[in-house]
Amino acid sequence: MTICNTERQAGTRWQGHWIWIPEERVEPTGFWTARVEPPSEETHALFRKTLTLEAVPACVPARITADSRYVLYVNGVVASRGPIRSQPRRLHYDHLDLAPLLRPGVNVIAVHVERFVAANSYWMPPMPNNMLGVRGVLLFEAELDGQWLVSDKSWRTCKTDAWRSDWLGLGEHHYGVPLEVVDARRLTSEWTTASFDDSQWGHAILVPAMHIGGFKRTQPPTDPYGPLYPRRIAALGGETVRPATVRASTLLQQVDTSLGSPMARVQATLAVPVSQEIALALPATLSVPAGGALRLAIDMGRIVSGLVTLDLQAPAGTEFDLSYTEDPLQATFTMDRMSAGARYIARGQDDRFTFTHPIGLRYIYLLIHGCQGTVTVNVAVQELLYPWSGDASFACSDEELNRLYAAGRRTVALNSHDAFIDCPTREQRAWVGDGVVHQMVHLATNTDWRLARRFVELGNSPRADGILPMTVAGDIEMSNMYTIPDWALHWVHGAYNLYRYLGERDSTKAYMPTIERILRWYAPYQTAQGALKDVPEWNLVDWSSVSTEDTSALLTGLWARGLREFAEMAAWLGERASNEWATALYERARAGMEIFWDESRGSYVDHVVDGLARPEMSQLAGALAIVSGLAPRERWTRIIDTITDPERVVMRAWTGDGHGGQSMDKWMRQVREGYYEIDWDVQRQVVLAQPFGSYVVHDAVAQAGASERLPDLCRRWSQFLVDGYDTFGECWDYGTHVHGWSSTPARDLVFYILGVTPAEPGCALARIAPRPGSLAWMRGRVPVPQGMISLEYEAGQLSVESPVPILLDLPGQPERRLPAGTHRVPLH
Repeated sequence: MTICNTERQAGTRWQGHWIWIPEERVEPTGFWTARVEPPSEETHALFRKTLTLEAVPACVPARITADSRYVLYVNGVVASRGPIRSQPRRLHYDHLDLAPLLRPGVNVIAVHVERFVAANSYWMPPMPNNMLGVRGVLLFEAELDGQWLVSDKSWRTCKTDAWRSDWLGLGEHHYGVPLEVVDARRLTSEWTTASFDDSQWGHAILVPAMHIGGFKRTQPPTDPYGPLYPRRIAALGGETVRPATVRASTLLQQVDTSLGSPMARVQATLAVPVSQEIALALPATLSVPAGGALRLAIDMGRIVSGLVTLDLQAPAGTEFDLSYTEDPLQATFTMDRMSAGARYIARGQDDRFTFTHPIGLRYIYLLIHGCQGTVTVNVAVQELLYPWSGDASFACSDEELNRLYAAGRRTVALNSHDAFIDCPTREQRAWVGDGVVHQMVHLATNTDWRLARRFVELGNSPRADGILPMTVAGDIEMSNMYTIPDWALHWVHGAYNLYRYLGERDSTKAYMPTIERILRWYAPYQTAQGALKDVPEWNLVDWSSVSTEDTSALLTGLWARGLREFAEMAAWLGERASNEWATALYERARAGMEIFWDESRGSYVDHVVDGLARPEMSQLAGALAIVSGLAPRERWTRIIDTITDPERVVMRAWTGDGHGGQSMDKWMRQVREGYYEIDWDVQRQVVLAQPFGSYVVHDAVAQAGASERLPDLCRRWSQFLVDGYDTFGECWDYGTHVHGWSSTPARDLVFYILGVTPAEPGCALARIAPRPGSLAWMRGRVPVPQGMISLEYEAGQLSVESPVPILLDLPGQPERRLPAGTHRVPLH
């Protein structure tokens, strides 16, 4: 078997050149940077290069990247999509073996490059020099038996107007997810094939780095894209999903085409009279009435995420407006719901098309208009998700817990793209805090930990003052706006997780400067007593109604957890000064935390205002006191009893409207007036953490020795698994149906019920602390770098097979260290 090495070392000179379309040639006019107007609309450029082979080499290593996104075709077959999201100066390239797609004779390499007009959820523009970074670029190289095929002036290219982004109008990129409007009449279906005649196309132009010290280089490494890093995560893929049900409605009124947005067009038809509604299966041939339209309501059966594909037969000019939703379409829209869609205009033949941008959805509302007569329609979604590898598993005697484990994995899978994203439906942003839950689910259930590592790498992009932006590699990072400072502390926890699971000194050391800068960012707000006070920016902590005004127990606890984790890593690395610095701040925080203790209620209040303890109390205040180690151990059991008491716990969210949505009214009062409505009994009740903050609460429950309570605490998540949805939602009473940060139960069942976690960095020693509670049996397989740990419990007997030594932690028994291998021990 031939091993094909497709990577090149980052920072080494490429054979390929930066190229672009001649229609967008930039003339240098500035001294430091280009003085040109930015483009007013997205650019779509098509590139082709033909080559003739007598025989196909055994291996054809190829590398490719572009600004902003590309799709690579070899002989009409999609070979690669990319690049993965990153900051511009950390641009990545994709590497692959082209040999399986080549053939003797004439071959063609074809590339579609899209240059976005503005920053969005997963792209931010570079700061250009006089040439590079002003417009889009493509870079390609492949080695064929010692000869190079590279991007240069010999490539044929043209600028296409088939993608009509100008039709959408300002503000139609809801939450930063791009929309697509494609007029297929302007795009031949043959352009990616060797038989297509591209002789009328122009030739590509070279794009040099033009600045002082740039030497007019057209081959990387160059400013503003950095050394070009290889993609170190797996290719995305998945199943082709067909609709579960389809209903077709005949509309007796023309579509209002003055509405630019495809979603707006579909929404407007809810008020249009319907003459007939039928159930059908796809593919289906339907009749579009004169002066009317058809609307198809397509239910995929559950949330899916990927590329929407169309297979159509329709007259040229027929318009297909698509609106993607998580819920059945309704007349009203709330700010927490998704709004996304696309438009396709038929060319009249060969109307098979796959949209460029992945999207999450359950329902597709397809509006067909602009023609009279029959059309044939077929729709599917090609899922595009990060692959799960290995045979990690969890199963037990309680079917509800089994469903929760599966739902947690599915939820995280749908939010595992080229980064951990918040949701595939509404935003697709890489939030630096959210992803810590995704990361832990990957560590617990997937043998491929590369995306878990990527979460920390991508988030390692601090602002000038040291704190992280709330999201990275997109519009929010580019804006340099205010941030959610505590999200950076969750990122610190993600770096700590990598230290525990991978135990790699070089990568741990690489993250330490950023971790220290994050922790130092908070230091000016530590009072003489030791707690954090008046921390600026958006201290979200959780969507639950937690109180952080003035002097905050929650922020003090989160910061102290980060200080303790940093100190532990510094000691492991032998960085004594860093350890002592963090430890000193931590001890001051320990003393300061005492001002929040409420002896009568048995936990910590959220905050102190003007020197007086306020009565507002949340689960998270007590939980953070435990996980940070600030609470004395003798209080832990009492704290857990208080914050998990169902008679005291109350669900509240500052922005919830009480009817399953978010309230813009409440948002604006908080922004304009600083007003936060308290409508619960603050003297008695404890605010329930939302699904995201629950990971900290459950950590505290386990740390306090109460893991047996977690199965019942996890059952709350079953409320999401109704009406065909098999994923976890954003919040208890509103939000998306598929939020990665809500997947704590899948992690809990592995970490705290099976009880498998690292006892030493790199899992050199694994802790086995099973807590089956009332379960009659349970079993599972858990990944560690050295292989898989298998665990089975039944009838009071525990069986463990481990490739590493284990520290056995059983209730009521002293810890025992056992060698790698197979062990059978009684649990009681």
